[in-house]
Amino acid sequence: MAETEQRKQAAAGAGSAAGEEPILSIRHLSKRFGSLEVLKDISFDVRKGEVVVVLGPSGSGKSTMLRCLNRLEEPTSGEIIFEGDDICQKGVDVNDVRKRMGMVFQQFNLFPHLDALHNVMIAQMKVLKRDRAEAERIAHAELERVGLAEREDHYPDELSGGQQQRVAIARALAMDPHVMLFDEATSALDPELVRGVLDVMRELAQGGMTMIVVTHEMSFARDVADRVVFMDGGVIEEQGAPEEIFEHPRSERTRAFLGEIAS
Repeated sequence: MAETEQRKQAAAGAGSAAGEEPILSIRHLSKRFGSLEVLKDISFDVRKGEVVVVLGPSGSGKSTMLRCLNRLEEPTSGEIIFEGDDICQKGVDVNDVRKRMGMVFQQFNLFPHLDALHNVMIAQMKVLKRDRAEAERIAHAELERVGLAEREDHYPDELSGGQQQRVAIARALAMDPHVMLFDEATSALDPELVRGVLDVMRELAQGGMTMIVVTHEMSFARDVADRVVFMDGGVIEEQGAPEEIFEHPRSERTRAFLGEIAS
Protein backbone atom coordinates (compact mmCIF):
# COMPACT_ATOMS: atom_id res chain seq x y z
CA MET A 1 0.00 0.00 0.00
CA ALA A 2 1.32 3.45 -0.86
CA GLU A 3 2.67 5.45 2.03
CA THR A 4 0.22 8.32 1.60
CA GLU A 5 -2.70 5.86 1.48
CA GLN A 6 -1.56 4.26 4.73
CA ARG A 7 -1.39 7.68 6.33
CA LYS A 8 -4.83 8.71 5.04
CA GLN A 9 -6.38 5.57 6.47
CA ALA A 10 -4.74 6.26 9.84
CA ALA A 11 -6.09 9.81 9.77
CA ALA A 12 -9.55 8.56 8.87
CA GLY A 13 -9.43 6.13 11.76
CA ALA A 14 -8.54 9.02 14.08
CA GLY A 15 -11.74 10.81 13.09
CA SER A 16 -10.73 12.93 10.14
CA ALA A 17 -13.63 13.43 7.74
CA ALA A 18 -13.95 15.01 4.34
CA GLY A 19 -16.71 17.34 5.57
CA GLU A 20 -14.89 18.32 8.74
CA GLU A 21 -13.97 21.94 9.31
CA PRO A 22 -10.26 22.66 8.77
CA ILE A 23 -8.14 22.52 11.89
CA LEU A 24 -6.25 25.52 10.51
CA SER A 25 -7.39 28.19 8.03
CA ILE A 26 -5.07 30.93 6.81
CA ARG A 27 -6.96 33.84 5.26
CA HIS A 28 -5.34 36.75 3.40
CA LEU A 29 -2.21 36.60 5.56
CA SER A 30 0.29 39.39 4.96
CA LYS A 31 3.52 40.31 6.69
CA ARG A 32 5.65 43.42 6.30
CA PHE A 33 9.05 44.27 7.72
CA GLY A 34 9.02 48.03 7.26
CA SER A 35 8.47 48.68 3.57
CA LEU A 36 9.33 45.07 2.62
CA GLU A 37 6.25 42.91 2.08
CA VAL A 38 7.39 39.35 2.77
CA LEU A 39 3.97 37.65 2.65
CA LYS A 40 1.24 38.80 0.27
CA ASP A 41 -2.33 37.58 0.70
CA ILE A 42 -1.57 33.97 1.69
CA SER A 43 -4.64 31.71 2.00
CA PHE A 44 -4.98 27.95 2.43
CA ASP A 45 -6.62 25.37 4.72
CA VAL A 46 -5.22 22.40 6.60
CA ARG A 47 -7.45 19.55 7.70
CA LYS A 48 -6.91 17.23 10.63
CA GLY A 49 -4.46 14.49 9.73
CA GLU A 50 -3.30 16.24 6.57
CA VAL A 51 0.35 16.70 5.60
CA VAL A 52 1.01 19.93 3.71
CA VAL A 53 4.53 20.41 2.33
CA VAL A 54 5.58 23.96 1.45
CA LEU A 55 8.21 24.32 -1.27
CA GLY A 56 9.91 27.32 -2.80
CA PRO A 57 13.24 29.07 -3.27
CA SER A 58 15.12 30.77 -0.45
CA GLY A 59 13.55 34.10 0.40
CA SER A 60 10.09 33.13 -0.81
CA GLY A 61 8.50 33.67 2.61
CA LYS A 62 8.05 30.02 3.64
CA SER A 63 9.68 30.27 7.07
CA THR A 64 8.08 33.64 7.82
CA MET A 65 4.68 32.16 7.03
CA LEU A 66 5.34 29.22 9.35
CA ARG A 67 6.48 31.55 12.16
CA CYS A 68 3.32 33.63 11.76
CA LEU A 69 1.18 30.53 12.27
CA ASN A 70 2.24 30.10 15.89
CA ARG A 71 2.76 33.83 16.43
CA LEU A 72 6.55 33.86 16.61
CA GLU A 73 6.09 36.62 14.04
CA GLU A 74 3.16 39.02 14.25
CA PRO A 75 1.12 39.05 11.04
CA THR A 76 0.56 42.49 9.55
CA SER A 77 -2.95 41.58 8.42
CA GLY A 78 -5.18 38.60 7.79
CA GLU A 79 -6.66 35.81 9.86
CA ILE A 80 -5.30 32.54 11.23
CA ILE A 81 -8.22 30.40 12.39
CA PHE A 82 -6.87 27.59 14.57
CA GLU A 83 -9.37 25.11 15.99
CA GLY A 84 -12.18 27.63 15.49
CA ASP A 85 -10.50 30.73 16.94
CA ASP A 86 -8.75 33.61 15.18
CA ILE A 87 -5.40 33.56 16.95
CA CYS A 88 -4.45 36.95 15.49
CA GLN A 89 -6.99 38.70 17.72
CA LYS A 90 -5.89 40.75 20.69
CA GLY A 91 -6.05 38.92 23.99
CA VAL A 92 -5.27 35.51 22.54
CA ASP A 93 -3.13 33.38 24.86
CA VAL A 94 -0.12 32.85 22.62
CA ASN A 95 1.39 30.30 25.00
CA ASP A 96 -1.77 28.21 24.70
CA VAL A 97 -1.51 28.41 20.91
CA ARG A 98 2.08 27.17 21.04
CA LYS A 99 1.13 24.27 23.31
CA ARG A 100 -1.27 23.05 20.61
CA MET A 101 0.92 23.94 17.62
CA GLY A 102 4.40 22.48 18.07
CA MET A 103 7.35 23.65 16.01
CA VAL A 104 10.68 22.10 15.07
CA PHE A 105 13.32 24.49 13.79
CA GLN A 106 16.36 24.22 11.56
CA GLN A 107 18.55 24.71 14.64
CA PHE A 108 17.97 22.27 17.48
CA ASN A 109 17.89 24.79 20.37
CA LEU A 110 18.60 22.16 23.02
CA PHE A 111 19.83 23.11 26.48
CA PRO A 112 23.53 22.11 26.46
CA HIS A 113 23.63 21.51 30.23
CA LEU A 114 20.76 19.01 30.16
CA ASP A 115 20.79 15.45 28.86
CA ALA A 116 18.26 14.33 26.25
CA LEU A 117 15.76 13.10 28.83
CA HIS A 118 15.71 16.38 30.74
CA ASN A 119 15.59 18.42 27.52
CA VAL A 120 12.31 16.65 26.79
CA MET A 121 11.05 16.98 30.37
CA ILE A 122 11.65 20.64 31.10
CA ALA A 123 8.95 22.29 28.97
CA GLN A 124 6.40 19.78 30.19
CA MET A 125 7.06 20.80 33.78
CA LYS A 126 7.45 24.53 33.17
CA VAL A 127 4.66 25.08 30.64
CA LEU A 128 2.20 22.21 31.13
CA LYS A 129 2.85 22.01 34.90
CA ARG A 130 3.20 18.24 34.79
CA ASP A 131 4.80 16.68 37.84
CA ARG A 132 8.28 15.27 37.47
CA ALA A 133 7.23 11.61 37.37
CA GLU A 134 4.68 12.17 34.59
CA ALA A 135 7.08 14.35 32.59
CA GLU A 136 9.78 11.70 32.88
CA ARG A 137 7.41 8.92 31.81
CA ILE A 138 6.34 10.86 28.73
CA ALA A 139 9.92 11.85 27.91
CA HIS A 140 10.99 8.18 28.01
CA ALA A 141 8.12 7.29 25.67
CA GLU A 142 8.80 10.08 23.17
CA LEU A 143 12.54 9.41 23.04
CA GLU A 144 11.79 5.75 22.36
CA ARG A 145 9.35 6.87 19.66
CA VAL A 146 12.12 8.74 17.82
CA GLY A 147 14.62 5.91 18.27
CA LEU A 148 16.73 7.41 21.06
CA ALA A 149 15.83 5.30 24.10
CA GLU A 150 19.49 4.32 24.48
CA ARG A 151 20.72 7.92 24.24
CA GLU A 152 18.49 9.62 26.78
CA ASP A 153 21.34 10.16 29.26
CA HIS A 154 23.55 11.79 26.61
CA TYR A 155 24.13 15.54 26.44
CA PRO A 156 23.69 17.45 23.18
CA ASP A 157 27.43 17.61 22.48
CA GLU A 158 27.54 13.80 22.74
CA LEU A 159 24.86 13.40 20.06
CA SER A 160 25.04 13.75 16.29
CA GLY A 161 23.12 16.53 14.61
CA GLY A 162 20.46 14.08 13.49
CA GLN A 163 20.09 12.73 17.01
CA GLN A 164 19.82 16.26 18.41
CA GLN A 165 17.06 17.04 15.92
CA ARG A 166 15.21 13.89 16.95
CA VAL A 167 15.44 15.03 20.58
CA ALA A 168 13.94 18.34 19.47
CA ILE A 169 11.09 16.46 17.77
CA ALA A 170 10.53 14.36 20.91
CA ARG A 171 10.44 17.57 22.98
CA ALA A 172 7.74 19.02 20.72
CA LEU A 173 5.71 15.79 20.72
CA ALA A 174 5.82 15.60 24.51
CA MET A 175 3.65 18.74 24.60
CA ASP A 176 0.79 16.83 22.88
CA PRO A 177 0.47 19.21 19.92
CA HIS A 178 -2.53 19.09 17.61
CA VAL A 179 -0.46 20.39 14.68
CA MET A 180 3.28 20.09 14.04
CA LEU A 181 5.25 22.70 12.08
CA PHE A 182 8.64 21.73 10.64
CA ASP A 183 10.87 24.57 9.40
CA GLU A 184 13.68 23.08 7.29
CA ALA A 185 14.24 20.45 9.97
CA THR A 186 16.95 18.65 7.97
CA SER A 187 18.76 21.54 6.26
CA ALA A 188 21.42 21.93 8.98
CA LEU A 189 22.31 18.23 8.88
CA ASP A 190 25.00 16.38 7.01
CA PRO A 191 23.44 14.28 4.20
CA GLU A 192 24.02 10.98 5.95
CA LEU A 193 22.04 12.19 9.00
CA VAL A 194 18.98 13.41 7.11
CA ARG A 195 17.35 10.02 6.64
CA GLY A 196 16.88 9.33 10.36
CA VAL A 197 15.00 12.59 10.89
CA LEU A 198 12.87 12.10 7.77
CA ASP A 199 12.02 8.57 8.91
CA VAL A 200 10.65 9.98 12.18
CA MET A 201 8.61 12.55 10.25
CA ARG A 202 7.26 9.85 7.94
CA GLU A 203 6.16 7.78 10.93
CA LEU A 204 4.38 10.78 12.43
CA ALA A 205 2.57 11.34 9.15
CA GLN A 206 1.57 7.68 8.92
CA GLY A 207 0.20 7.94 12.46
CA GLY A 208 -2.17 10.75 11.46
CA MET A 209 -0.30 13.78 12.82
CA THR A 210 -1.36 17.04 11.17
CA MET A 211 1.82 18.55 9.73
CA ILE A 212 2.97 21.60 7.79
CA VAL A 213 6.48 20.99 6.53
CA VAL A 214 8.80 23.54 4.93
CA THR A 215 11.53 21.53 3.22
CA HIS A 216 13.70 21.06 0.17
CA GLU A 217 13.43 17.26 0.45
CA MET A 218 11.61 16.46 -2.78
CA SER A 219 11.27 12.72 -2.13
CA PHE A 220 9.54 13.45 1.18
CA ALA A 221 7.14 15.84 -0.56
CA ARG A 222 6.35 13.29 -3.27
CA ASP A 223 5.88 10.34 -0.93
CA VAL A 224 4.29 11.82 2.19
CA ALA A 225 2.43 15.03 1.34
CA ASP A 226 -1.30 15.14 0.77
CA ARG A 227 -0.82 18.58 -0.73
CA VAL A 228 2.13 20.63 -1.93
CA VAL A 229 2.10 24.43 -1.70
CA PHE A 230 4.64 26.23 -3.88
CA MET A 231 5.58 29.75 -2.78
CA ASP A 232 7.67 32.38 -4.51
CA GLY A 233 8.05 36.10 -3.86
CA GLY A 234 5.74 35.99 -0.84
CA VAL A 235 2.77 34.53 -2.70
CA ILE A 236 1.37 31.05 -3.31
CA GLU A 237 2.06 30.34 -6.97
CA GLU A 238 0.08 27.11 -6.92
CA GLN A 239 -0.95 24.21 -4.74
CA GLY A 240 -2.23 20.72 -5.37
CA ALA A 241 -1.58 17.01 -4.94
CA PRO A 242 2.10 16.01 -5.24
CA GLU A 243 1.57 14.32 -8.61
CA GLU A 244 -0.06 17.47 -9.98
CA ILE A 245 2.72 19.78 -8.81
CA PHE A 246 5.62 17.53 -9.79
CA GLU A 247 4.25 16.09 -13.01
CA HIS A 248 1.98 18.86 -14.34
CA PRO A 249 2.90 22.21 -12.74
CA ARG A 250 0.76 25.06 -14.06
CA SER A 251 3.00 27.96 -13.03
CA GLU A 252 6.08 28.81 -15.09
CA ARG A 253 7.87 29.70 -11.85
CA THR A 254 7.06 26.26 -10.39
CA ARG A 255 8.37 24.55 -13.53
CA ALA A 256 11.59 26.58 -13.35
CA PHE A 257 12.10 25.76 -9.66
CA LEU A 258 11.57 22.05 -10.16
CA GLY A 259 13.88 22.11 -13.15
CA GLU A 260 16.62 23.71 -11.06
CA ILE A 261 16.16 21.14 -8.30
CA ALA A 262 16.34 18.25 -10.77
CA SER A 263 19.42 19.53 -12.58
